[in-house]
This record gives sequence, C-alpha cells and structure tokens, in this order.
Amino acid sequence: MTHEIKIGNSDVVVSPKIGLGTNKVGGHNLFKNLKDEDGYSVVKTALDSGVSLLDTAFMYGLGRSEEIIGEVLRQYDRSKVIIATKAAQDPQNDYKINNDPAFLKAAVENALKRLQTDYLDIFFIHFPDEKTPKNEAVAALAELKKEGKIRAIGVSNFSLEQIKEANQDGQVDIVEDSYNLVSRKAERELFPYLQKEQISFVPYFPLASGLLTGKYSTEDSDKFKQFTKAEFTDIITALSQVRELAKKHGATVAQIFLSWYLQNPAISVVIPGARKPEQVKSNVGALNVELTQGEFEQIDKLFADF
Repeated sequence: MTHEIKIGNSDVVVSPKIGLGTNKVGGHNLFKNLKDEDGYSVVKTALDSGVSLLDTAFMYGLGRSEEIIGEVLRQYDRSKVIIATKAAQDPQNDYKINNDPAFLKAAVENALKRLQTDYLDIFFIHFPDEKTPKNEAVAALAELKKEGKIRAIGVSNFSLEQIKEANQDGQVDIVEDSYNLVSRKAERELFPYLQKEQISFVPYFPLASGLLTGKYSTEDSDKFKQFTKAEFTDIITALSQVRELAKKHGATVAQIFLSWYLQNPAISVVIPGARKPEQVKSNVGALNVELTQGEFEQIDKLFADF
C-alpha cells in the first residue's frame, strides 16, 4: 500500500501514507521516563523502515524533539524526508498561545536551527490564539513559503470557523486534529469543508491513547473518562470483533485500525507515535494489511456511534 499523497495544493508529496508522530521523542515535558537514546533509535528505525514523514513540534520537549530529529537527519538524504513541525506556544510569555505574524516567523527560524535544515516541508500553527486574525497569521507563513523556508502551510486544533478564516486566500494546505474511530467529530464537522477545498487532513491520537490497540478490558473504564461505562463496554465489545479480523490477517489490533485509516481516502497521512523502535516496526507493518471493502465497512459500522 504505497500511494503517493499530495499535501493540499503544495508540491509536498508523502509516500508511504504512514508517518511518525514524535511527541515521545524528546518530549520529556509530556511523558515520564523517556530516554533520548530511544528517541534517536525511534527516528532512525522509522527512516530505515521507509517512513518519510516525521511530525514534531516545539512543545515536544520545548525543542528537544526537533533537536534529536535534526541530529539524526544529518545521516540521511534530507530531500527524501518530509519534516512537519508546529509552533504557537510563546516561550517569552509563559508559553501562552501566540499566532502573531512576527512570532510565527521567528518560530520558523528557530525550528530550522534546531532541525539543522534550511526548509520545513510543513509548518503548522499548533493552536489558535484569541486575537490574531487567522488569515494574517497564514499570510505571514505564505511569505515564508515564497522564500522557500516552508513548502506547505498547516493549522492544528482550529475550529471549522477558524480554518475558514485562515483559508480566506486559499493558502491552507493541511489540517491536523484529533480523530480516531472512537472520536469521529472531525468527520462530521471538518471533512466536508476540507474535501471541498482540497485541504489534506492528518489525525493525531489515531489509536486513542492506546485504547484501539486492544490492550484494555471493561475493567479499565476509569482510565478513559471521556466515555460513559456503557460506551466503554460497547467499545470493548467492538474490539473483540476487530481482534477476530486481526487473527484472520495475522496482524495486531493496532495494525487493523491503522490499515483502516490508510485505506480511508479522507485521511492523507497517519502518524502513530512510538516510544521504542519495535513499536515503529509494528506500526509500519500496517502497510502490509489490506482490508477488503467489506471489512472496511464492518469496522466503520462497529464504531458508527462515535
């Protein structure tokens, strides 16, 4: 399953459709007991396994994730790697969200230094602030695009209204937001507009913080407070059917779900995270799982209520 995916109206092309989310690479402020050496191995393993897209952000370790990726990149052909990073948290102001054009331009320059590169393939405004007109924020990024410092413009965690405001001049190429089979709000709220405007979509939390790996049982409902007990029981029941599919395909439950996203035309690229190299290899293994149309629809129906 190696389809080439064009990002929005940019000239960025991603293949395969699976990337690496790197919040566990150097994200010491987000996760306990992370080791930098694991971070280096995770990034190398991803690139050695044919993954081309690395999704990072300033907030992953306050620049540390970008630094680790930058160091690893020196051993690879930069032109074959797609680097996506994000910024919005202002270190000069208690990490408050800032979309001011001057701040975003400085954030891009700082990211380039940490990543040891002279261009970013995709740059996302990580979160919307309260006051900056979104089309002005994007216009500043469009200037950097003209200069060749970024190749595609993205926004993350924006509401539909904010995406429309950001895209007034048709400059937004890609949107990143929370989406998975037990949290399908983006499908209803964002997808129709994104498809109409030819804006790419990348989901984060594709495995719902581990819930869709099949490692939890009905006993674990207190770990997932966003669901009622009844909803959680429904999810566990649906997972038992996915487990049967996994057996049939000689795959893991996580690989079945990743394969569903990979086969979903509304999704441009999937970026599961990994703490250890073996998790990267397992995620990439989803490329070898081909669901039939019937199986794709069966999974869709199992989680239709979310």
